[in-house]
Amino acid sequence: MRIGLLTEGGYPYVSGDARLWCDRLVRGLGQHEFDIYALSRTRRQEDEGWIPLPPHVTRVRTAPLWTADDDGAGHGRRARRRFAECYEELAGAVCAGSDDQADRFAGALYGLAELARDEGGLVGALRSETAVRALERACRAPAALRAAREARVPELLTVAALLERALRPLSLDWYEDDGLGSADLCHATAGGPAALSGLLARHFCGVPLLVTEYGVQLRSHYLAAGAAEDAPSVRALLAAFHRRLVGEVYQRAAILTPGNAHARRWQERCGADRARIRTVHPGMEASRFAEVGEAPDRGDPDTLVWVGRVEPAKDLVSLLHAFAEVRRAEPKARLRILGAPAGAEGRAYLGHCRALAAQLFPDEAEGVHAVGDNPVSFEEIGAPEAPTLADAYASGAVVVLSSVVEGFPISLVEAMFCGRATVSTDVGAVVEVIGGTGLVVPPRNPRALAESCVALMRDPERRERLGAAARARALELFTVEQNITAFHSIYLEIVAHCPVRRVVLDDAGEPLPFAAPAEAHIPGRWTGSPARAVARGGPGWASDTPVRGARLATSEGAR
Repeated sequence: MRIGLLTEGGYPYVSGDARLWCDRLVRGLGQHEFDIYALSRTRRQEDEGWIPLPPHVTRVRTAPLWTADDDGAGHGRRARRRFAECYEELAGAVCAGSDDQADRFAGALYGLAELARDEGGLVGALRSETAVRALERACRAPAALRAAREARVPELLTVAALLERALRPLSLDWYEDDGLGSADLCHATAGGPAALSGLLARHFCGVPLLVTEYGVQLRSHYLAAGAAEDAPSVRALLAAFHRRLVGEVYQRAAILTPGNAHARRWQERCGADRARIRTVHPGMEASRFAEVGEAPDRGDPDTLVWVGRVEPAKDLVSLLHAFAEVRRAEPKARLRILGAPAGAEGRAYLGHCRALAAQLFPDEAEGVHAVGDNPVSFEEIGAPEAPTLADAYASGAVVVLSSVVEGFPISLVEAMFCGRATVSTDVGAVVEVIGGTGLVVPPRNPRALAESCVALMRDPERRERLGAAARARALELFTVEQNITAFHSIYLEIVAHCPVRRVVLDDAGEPLPFAAPAEAHIPGRWTGSPARAVARGGPGWASDTPVRGARLATSEGAR
């Protein structure tokens, strides 16, 4: 089958979200053809280029989210009236305080999409004074959100600009029969603009939509607001828009695949039908940890290991205070912190943690003239002492995770592949990942963290049992192979229940009811057809790049 893979800020770019996971998925499903539709977030991301693509990626089409030139579409009076009506309905649904706005929002969204298709884009219209005035009227309505009623002109301008960016997929020319219309299935690797493109492909072409969320974007919008979103009215309006969009995505998707139970609960609270949700855990490469996991040596029993990005959410301060208590119980204990700081905030936090470690653990020396050695070391992967991740986990008997915020704990799964006993805080998907094969303590509780570490350090048999059970669980649930197998089954399930139907015309414009023979559904180049599918041209600001002899399908029978 042909898969339209929809990404935002990730694959196939060298840097970006979910790049590695998407690459493994595409390479693991070589029996299918993939067309990639990628939205980039920054110029730097585009300048860095793509990773090497496998031969069954037949086409890549890209479009920037970070900028868009005015499409120059000259809208007539009727088009301007249609835009004003649809945008006012959209703004009204976003600003309304009631929850019964789903149909109103959906009608306005698809109305804008149809107008964009007819007129060749809506970039200029979405930035226009008409849009700002429609927002203002919606905010002043009696039933509007309280925060929305406080919005002033600068806030309205900011909201209009951010909504234009979020609605930018409306102006793409991806939704024709030689684009996403030729796919048997759209797979959006995130919510937001990528999923919006899938919604439009479903609306225009009837292509079923699969949405994968390893991190719930709606939750991210609630937790993180940019510098331009500081005003309460801006935050409230954007949160309301994304909530409406997510509700429509969850309502229309054939299947949703969260990466863990935490993301699944978010989807259910936002209206997703539980019967259409399949939890698919991220797949990780287990082979690079096989040597450590299968080795009889289980590391230094006096060494605790922490691995990850250094940032405040990892709560290394609590870990250092917990280790101070561990040292009182086990004077030979050592703590290795291996990781690189995440940005400027991470570098400042690392400096703070180094200072705290120096204060809590003054250099110890055997004599007056000897050089002291701090029991806490801060290192990066690639250093002589830990050249690889596997070497880092191999150096200790117990791996610790001290986070206060966590999604899917990758470092925890890596430790499980290495057969290490673990002590973790109860955040995010930790309990779901551990499943009884490690110790879990409350976050921001140094005493509980210390007591659990000491208990494992003093009981080698228990460490051995937990490590073996953790490795067996990780190999069963969290490998690349299980991830690929799960998505292959889901693809077949969706296509079996949601066949794509298209009208194929001959050269005279007459329908050809049997233009797509049965063997056209078999992957490969089995058939050819002179028929042409119903298509509609139009300018667009996205780029279309065939990949290594790619074929631009003109009909289902030509595939």
